[in-house]
Amino acid sequence: MKLAAIDVGLKRIGLAICLQSDIVIPKEPILRKNRNQAALDVKEFLDFWEIKKLIVGLPKGGSSEEEMTRRIKHFVSLIRFEGEIIYIDEYGTSLEAQESTKGVFKHRKDGKIDSIAASIILKRYLQSNFK
Repeated sequence: MKLAAIDVGLKRIGLAICLQSDIVIPKEPILRKNRNQAALDVKEFLDFWEIKKLIVGLPKGGSSEEEMTRRIKHFVSLIRFEGEIIYIDEYGTSLEAQESTKGVFKHRKDGKIDSIAASIILKRYLQSNFK
């Protein structure tokens, strides 16, 4: 089954895919101009790759958990994805992405870290469901 993960942020959306077994590939992030444009871009990405299951990172813990969960779920509803949607804890994925790429490339605000965070979300999902 073809899977994708998204790391939804206010400015960028990280993307990652898994097309076979457990090989996870970070993809080019979506730069968010507005939520409708971003939702359409995510939908086109999912359709292009024929994704059947979407894994979405949700922030667990922290003072803004409830608000961010509401915003992310609203954004996901705008995508109009017809496959299965699974929400999982994304705690620490951005920090893990930054740590794992230190010295590999310059950390800019271009979304690469967001897509690596999405790949970590997808790997966590795969590890927890296919042990």
